[in-house]
Amino acid sequence: MNHDVYDVDDASGVYNGIAATELHGVAWQKSRHSNSQGSCVEFARLPGGDVAVRNSRFPDGPALVYTRAEIEAMLLGVKDGEFDHLVVG
Repeated sequence: MNHDVYDVDDASGVYNGIAATELHGVAWQKSRHSNSQGSCVEFARLPGGDVAVRNSRFPDGPALVYTRAEIEAMLLGVKDGEFDHLVVG
């Protein structure tokens, strides 16, 4: 898998990924529940309030950037158990 290629929506010009190395001065955080093999998702709050998400196994690879509202909706869904079916069974 090539982690240096990012898709662009030509209609809007919006990137759905940025190289994590381009996000300077951010503090990446992962859950204390992450496993010892480093397979986890990391989050970083960006200066404008958006939140970047990256795979810890590829720290120099792509980071997806979401608005604060998008992250809030996802976290509320996680807390409510809406995604439990993805990891159970």
